[in-house]
Amino acid sequence: MSGLSPVEVARRVARDIPDGSYVNLGIGMPTLVADVVGPDKEIVYHSENGVLGMGPAPAPGEEDWELINAGKQPVTLLPGGAFCHHTDAFVMMRGGHIDVSVLGAFQVAENGDLANWATDEAALPPAVGGAMDLAVGARRVLVVTTHTTRDGRPKLLDRCTYPLTAAAVVDRVYTDLAVLDVGPAGFVVREVAPGVTPEALQAVTGARLTFATDLTVVRPD
Repeated sequence: MSGLSPVEVARRVARDIPDGSYVNLGIGMPTLVADVVGPDKEIVYHSENGVLGMGPAPAPGEEDWELINAGKQPVTLLPGGAFCHHTDAFVMMRGGHIDVSVLGAFQVAENGDLANWATDEAALPPAVGGAMDLAVGARRVLVVTTHTTRDGRPKLLDRCTYPLTAAAVVDRVYTDLAVLDVGPAGFVVREVAPGVTPEALQAVTGARLTFATDLTVVRPD
């Protein structure tokens, strides 16, 4: 079953971020969002290592390795951008000053629990970073991930089996196969990728799905 590419998922996320928002992008797939937000929106990007007002990734050969995000990737700085102490960056996160946090995930439970810092794989050492602060401090938490692991195991579950980053914090999940809200009764599927049927989606999900009456196909452009 084919699905959306990482860039297509990022474009879908970008459409849901309101103009004028203060946004933190987690390591991995979430960082792609900064490269695809349209020129009609002014988004202020925050990084917990002390950057406010990041721009898209630099062109190849124009990287400044003294200007990086929390994932050690080179970034640019927009006019008006600023640097601050690491402590102040966390104050912004913990004080409720971040409108939207876009995070990756190893697992998401149907009640909104998030697990994204540790697995049972020895090759992936635990690394929580600022994820716990972003998960509980942001006004809205959006998760970007693949729907299953590389070996086909579901990432969306009735209960997380990995250590939690935060409990009941996820508002919406974007995968290569669907867009899902976390509601009082669990996952509600709002959109599916082209060619993905409800039956096929349920088969690769570890929790019961509810499908919206106005279910549509994801428009990735």
